[in-house]
Amino acid sequence: MNNKPHKPVADTCRRAVSGGDQRQAPGTILRRRLWRGFISLLGVHFLTSVCAPAWANSDAGSPIRGAKLITLMEIGDHHGTLVPRPNLRRGDAAQFQESGLAREAYVIKQIRKRNPHALLFNAGDTLQGSAEVLYTSGQAIVDVLDTFGIDGYAPGNWDWLYGKDRAVELFGSGRWGVMAANAYDADTGERIFPPHRVYRVKGVKIGVIGLTAERGLPAVPTANVGLVFTDGEAELEESIDILRNQEKVDIVVLLSELGLAKNTLLVDRIPGVDVVLCSDMHEETPELVITPVNKVLAAEIGWGGSRLAKLDLFVKRTVKESRKKGGAKFEIVGHDYDYIAIENQPEDPETAALVAQVRAPFLSGPQFRPHVNPISGHVLDTPIDTVVGLAGRELFRGNFANGIAPPSAVPGVLEGTSHAMITDAFRQQGGTEIGTIRGFRYGTYVRPGEITLADLYTYLNAGAKLATGEILGSQIKTALEATIRGSLDSDPFDWGGGWLFGFSGVTYDVDPNAAFGDRAVNVEVNGQPLDPNRAYSITGYFFDLEPNRIGAFRDAQNVSVITNPDGSVKDPTEVVADYLQTSGPVNPQMGRTELLGNFPPPVFENPEIQPLRGVLAPD
Repeated sequence: MNNKPHKPVADTCRRAVSGGDQRQAPGTILRRRLWRGFISLLGVHFLTSVCAPAWANSDAGSPIRGAKLITLMEIGDHHGTLVPRPNLRRGDAAQFQESGLAREAYVIKQIRKRNPHALLFNAGDTLQGSAEVLYTSGQAIVDVLDTFGIDGYAPGNWDWLYGKDRAVELFGSGRWGVMAANAYDADTGERIFPPHRVYRVKGVKIGVIGLTAERGLPAVPTANVGLVFTDGEAELEESIDILRNQEKVDIVVLLSELGLAKNTLLVDRIPGVDVVLCSDMHEETPELVITPVNKVLAAEIGWGGSRLAKLDLFVKRTVKESRKKGGAKFEIVGHDYDYIAIENQPEDPETAALVAQVRAPFLSGPQFRPHVNPISGHVLDTPIDTVVGLAGRELFRGNFANGIAPPSAVPGVLEGTSHAMITDAFRQQGGTEIGTIRGFRYGTYVRPGEITLADLYTYLNAGAKLATGEILGSQIKTALEATIRGSLDSDPFDWGGGWLFGFSGVTYDVDPNAAFGDRAVNVEVNGQPLDPNRAYSITGYFFDLEPNRIGAFRDAQNVSVITNPDGSVKDPTEVVADYLQTSGPVNPQMGRTELLGNFPPPVFENPEIQPLRGVLAPD
């Protein structure tokens, strides 16, 4: 592997002149958009004209004499997002819409018009996150993405939501070039999917290794039955050895759902990888990350289909070998990177029509029909475009921990208005002292105004039921310590997935300099100091497989599942909708979790949602 930094190659469109004609570097498109709101506050205005479109033009060919152009595209972390949605993290987003599979398809097709050999990779967490994908066990979005020409796919942890058999049913034939080196069948010990694949582009051999998230789905016990996941280190070393020494590949790509924090550490610890395309943490990398030790190029793709990463690799022949010894060898001599915001492109008409087709049975109109939740058995008999309540303020969770964020924004790793609203609803509708939910990263941004059932399903799509019960105060303290460590530990390999748990009725501060067991301080339940020996009533997620568990709390007592008057399953979305009908415009209050101190600066050049090297002092 070449451990020297790859030098960016100037695109012919990259020039800036004073006066009215300012040309913008393709790799700065998203950065300009992110900073636009901040700069305008200072009274500085930029006039830009972009080579149209820069991310397509850069595929015209290699600007390095004698080099071949290899283009890699990355999508991922769609979380069931089919159509455009708001992005309130920008702060200037009153009418701003991003994402949408039809827009994404347009971008991919434009790139492929200029470079038909471009490879497209999906980094996972695709089959969960909306009503349409939940009630079809992922089929709704699979039907659309089947038309994208995906060359390689690493399942995310949420892609196992419907169980091992459904994953095999969808991808056992090799759909999308599926790879998962660290996912095993618990009964046979065999891998569920191939560990890696080899691609040949313009005579260059590219080996791609797939890793899924090592934790599976701890929040959904039914999803993990019959599956075993590992941290992927041994599997990565094994695949690198095979690809480099047996397959004689020229480039090794890691397609991984381990997240940016873990992947950047992993590939500096284990040499042999050239490129990382990853997802999981929903981090955004408008600036390409280059790891400090092995100089690996790394990108993460945000969430909801809002970004597409395009990495051009310029490779040259370095060693001429006989065919008997494996043929010509190439190495990367330069790169160019574009991080494309899916926000104002035209829609690809064929994809738009297909999206409308898969959504029609869920929307008001003659094609609507009831659907059965494949996990809980709940029957969806209400169109998802039904308005179920009003928001008195924005509802979302996803602000950066550092860098750009709306004024007075609460970092998403700590809390968000969406989680606060949901847990308030759980607590009130359950008639308990506490409401709780895990700190998941997905879920749309709801503007002040109407809330639809579809909005609620972007948050509440795990197939859970709801239950009430009782837990001890000591269990609350233990859970708080665990969620702090699992979200903010200085070693990302000790993270548990997700962000700090969401609570209603519980407030606390985080002391990052304290030892484990003493980091959750000033803990109160409804304004009173936490009593470790007292039983508190609580409402949270419930699965039949673990009848004594509510949310993250095992060994709960007096557990009672919330049902409709006729005894049928009452979905969490229905519980929240009932709350919204009686509460008026909701205005959930923040400040339930406070960090005693500041978040560190970014490790690389990009603002971070979850600090990539944590916050806590080492144990």
